[in-house]
Amino acid sequence: MSNSDKKECILCNVGSNKVPLVQLHYQDKNYWICPQHIPILIHQPDKLEGIIPGAENFQAG
Repeated sequence: MSNSDKKECILCNVGSNKVPLVQLHYQDKNYWICPQHIPILIHQPDKLEGIIPGAENFQAG
């Protein structure tokens, strides 16, 4: 199983047995993020560089 297929938050690695996770599907891969880190995805996507390919091109909301 590749890193992007693990059902753990891409930032804090907490699993779905501890918190609910939201699935992201991007470039034919699945990523998971916990509710605590959704604001980073929206407002600080630069922090996802090196975690999600192409994140440097994401625009903050």
